[in-house]
Amino acid sequence: MNGRRREFLSVVIPAYNEELRIGDTLRRTYDWLRARFDRFEIVVVDDGSTDRTAGIVREFALRSPDVRLLQSPTNIGKGHAVRTGMLASTGDYALFSDADLSTPIEELEPALALLTRGHAVAIASRALPDSDVQVHQGVLRETMGKIFNGIVRRLCRLPFRDTQCGFKCYSRSAAKSIFSRARIDGFAFDVESLVIARRIGLPVADFPVRWINSPSSKVRMLRHPLQMIWEVVQVRRNERRGSYDR
Repeated sequence: MNGRRREFLSVVIPAYNEELRIGDTLRRTYDWLRARFDRFEIVVVDDGSTDRTAGIVREFALRSPDVRLLQSPTNIGKGHAVRTGMLASTGDYALFSDADLSTPIEELEPALALLTRGHAVAIASRALPDSDVQVHQGVLRETMGKIFNGIVRRLCRLPFRDTQCGFKCYSRSAAKSIFSRARIDGFAFDVESLVIARRIGLPVADFPVRWINSPSSKVRMLRHPLQMIWEVVQVRRNERRGSYDR
């Protein structure tokens, strides 16, 4: 980015039991944004954490008025947290970023370039030739990810090779249009958001990113893959029924 940007940017960070890293994530994100944007907000959505996540965010927000905390009384799911944050965001653009910053905040630059060129949604992809995956997931996780992507491409007819990277940016109107229609509370919310975007005619582009795997993923290999597949089936059913057309 050359110089400071005048657009108002929202950054939505879903968080569940992130006390060990949410403070550092906020500092890195806040400092980078403050150096580049005249106006921004960071919206942390605490998804029913049982640790000090919410308290750490509150302490940070006392010193930084551009940071605000939203809370769910119980753990509902990442999809619900992202949806809550997106619908509460007020920026011209809204970025969803994982709390672990596996995709560094600096990767926002190519996302905004795509949005300013007319795309409504820009999604980070670890599967493009120019992507820089500096630390890979384990073999089992990468294999399961490829299988899941194959299922998504077959059932939902999405062309993207990576729907699950936790770094996606939306124009304000796209964020409101997509997440006001979304229903999935779990990890397959990414797939649903892309299906909705296609269904309502919004242009989506993926872009290569630098990515560093975080070993403390919240996805549990014995439970969540089957849940995610079931959620994808639900997304396909909702699409066929026209549930996303309103």
